[in-house]
Amino acid sequence: MPAAVCLQNVHKVYNNVSVVDDLSLRIEPGEIFGLLGPNGAGKSTTIRMVTTLTKPTQGDIVVAGYDVLRQPFGVKKQIGVVLQQTSVDLDLTVWENMEFHARMHHIPNPRRQQEINRWLEYVELTERRNDLVKTLSGGMKRRLQIARALLHQPQILFLDEPTVGLDPQTRRRLWEIIKGLNQQGMTILLTTHYMEEVEYLCDRIGIMDSGKLIELGTLEELRQRRGAGLVMKQESERWDYKFFPTLEDARLYLEHQPDKTGMMVRPSNLEDIFVELTGRNLD
Repeated sequence: MPAAVCLQNVHKVYNNVSVVDDLSLRIEPGEIFGLLGPNGAGKSTTIRMVTTLTKPTQGDIVVAGYDVLRQPFGVKKQIGVVLQQTSVDLDLTVWENMEFHARMHHIPNPRRQQEINRWLEYVELTERRNDLVKTLSGGMKRRLQIARALLHQPQILFLDEPTVGLDPQTRRRLWEIIKGLNQQGMTILLTTHYMEEVEYLCDRIGIMDSGKLIELGTLEELRQRRGAGLVMKQESERWDYKFFPTLEDARLYLEHQPDKTGMMVRPSNLEDIFVELTGRNLD
């Protein structure tokens, strides 16, 4: 089966600085793929290239069977994009934002109204359809952006930091919306700074640093490579981490330490692996 998204040896150079460096990546149809990396890792540039907003300096990108350079309009018909910044018109109503976007995609009536009603109901904004967007909460605006991105029935949805700045309850509701879309067969590429978001949502994870893809796999595969068990030891104001193949190996190591002061054992998680690989936290 052809990939939903395929990047081969992709480079992006700005002012003689390589922002994305020889990136090759394949995202399968129907999966939720999480792209992680510290600030400046090249994630946003990658998203911009894949969604036709920025041209790669070198390399090939194919999305839903369309080449992003030679067939950008074909790509745009197959993708929905939800950027971190609020991109809906605050001075229009919820319905007017949806209507305008649907007309831009040349969706005819009565199908246009059916799709607007369908997706407003899906993101639970039907009762706010006549309200100005500027009166909505941050979570409602994000849900509206998702509904708008789905109007033209894209195959692939790109979500760039979809829950940043939202309260935990609203984030959880968005997670369920994203899960539901994936269960309907939609391929989703997600960037986020929330590790628990990736652990909950994503089938596979790619970690970028300094423009390169430095790790790729499921969470379980990443834990197997780095170690499923962890011994933590407090040194002054920081913690030192030591990985072990299994949690039992970590426990045995701790048991044989003559001085266990400030030491503890626990399973490793995605944040541990991320810090080990990049040497820094996401934020």
